[in-house]
Amino acid sequence: MTRTGGASTWARALMVQGTGSHVGKSLIAAGLCRIFAEDGHRVAPFKAQNMSLNAWVTPEGGEISWAQAVQARAAGLPPHVDMNPVLLKPVRDTGSQVVLLGEAVGTLSAVEYQAFKPRIWQAVLAALDRLRAAHEIVVIEGAGSPAEVNLREGDIANMAVAEAANAPVLLAADIDRGGALAWVVGTLELLAPEERARVRGILINKFRGDRSLLQPGLDFLEERTGVPVLGVIPYLPRIGLPEEDTLPDERPPAPVRPDTVHVVVLRHPHLANFTDFDALAGEPDVALRFVGNGEPLGRPDVVVLPGSKTTLADLEHLRAHGYDAAIHRLAAEGSYVVGLCGGYQMMGLEVADPLGVEGPSRSLPGLGLLPVRTVLRPTKLTALARGESLLPGMEGPVEGYEIHMGESERAGGSSALRLQRRNAPRGEVDDGCWAGDGRVFGTYLHGLFDHPGFRRSFLNRVRAGKGLPTLPPAPEAPPDEPYRRLAQALRESVDIEAVYRLMG
Repeated sequence: MTRTGGASTWARALMVQGTGSHVGKSLIAAGLCRIFAEDGHRVAPFKAQNMSLNAWVTPEGGEISWAQAVQARAAGLPPHVDMNPVLLKPVRDTGSQVVLLGEAVGTLSAVEYQAFKPRIWQAVLAALDRLRAAHEIVVIEGAGSPAEVNLREGDIANMAVAEAANAPVLLAADIDRGGALAWVVGTLELLAPEERARVRGILINKFRGDRSLLQPGLDFLEERTGVPVLGVIPYLPRIGLPEEDTLPDERPPAPVRPDTVHVVVLRHPHLANFTDFDALAGEPDVALRFVGNGEPLGRPDVVVLPGSKTTLADLEHLRAHGYDAAIHRLAAEGSYVVGLCGGYQMMGLEVADPLGVEGPSRSLPGLGLLPVRTVLRPTKLTALARGESLLPGMEGPVEGYEIHMGESERAGGSSALRLQRRNAPRGEVDDGCWAGDGRVFGTYLHGLFDHPGFRRSFLNRVRAGKGLPTLPPAPEAPPDEPYRRLAQALRESVDIEAVYRLMG
């Protein structure tokens, strides 16, 4: 793709690309955003196209990738749709829902999406220009690898963006996975000469050990490629900012002890917003693990049905592996069962898709744990929301966001939350449902467990049921603390002065 039109002057730009997915581009870009902001620059993040089921809602009600929302906070900005003009949310192996400038515009196959790209490219350029007109530096994140030669034609995420922004590129590789030197050399070898000339620095990420033992490899890289290694970033397991692409089954589970609250999260095939559980997993008295594909649930204190991009298909998958019977058994034995968004829909009496939002028109019986009926709708609701919990023993303030394409009506039970939505119709709403004594409940509110007060109230109610003493809320670190630590780690491991020189 080539630039057509655009302004004559823009802010400086820097692009972080990777030798592949999962190499840490998102966190590196967030750290650079924070460094530039700390140094007094007006900086904004940008990723032209992100494929992810982890999403966030902007103050205006638009939907963007979770990673760019994190980068915006690192830069000291509210998230905005221009920071991620194209979000692809996979709904099947060969198709995705396309979110353009914060709004879902349809579900397209890979072939259909290619035909749609010229329109998308102009939207990408316009968003990038708006950011560069309003800021001094734009930190751009690439997608996957720039060396996918089969995707070079029609590229709107990597080198085409670097060219449009006239941005130098930092190439990041994950040494923790092994083969980092070969990944770097192979990536550069597969780039066209003009693309390779844009790569001005190499970053080795997630390094553990003594750098002196790595130095011969770094020397080899610089001699072989002619590109300087500008940093060796250490492995940062406790930075407090999980990587967007770190899938749940790649995270080591915490050990289960008698004095912990054992939480099991079902790993749907189309699991969405698994970041909902990061704060919960970080509590010292919680042992949280993701379970799927027929793995036994065991006897957890809490079972969570998380969000899903394809509620009906994931409900079928759940039944096919016998999880419906297991969940009913655990609920009868006193375990808590919690549903978030698509998981909440599954817990009801029925999920109907009369207009074929997720595929052919059909309906399925739900798990019958809550007296709720859901109808999927083609219009997506995206809203920030805050309010109060109405759950027994867990009353108090809550805050989060909604992203869903369905409406659920209670046929009994009680509302779980009372919410005030921002930038959405029907400002104040009763949301969700609880039944029995409140051990079984569901809600559309993502981020429910991010609120420290609600999180501790919930855990203390579970602890009381186990005969464990309640605990006070853990001291909360300042909201900016993870970003400060990330920036400090990059300052100590990356030649930031050289990065500034690259940008001119």
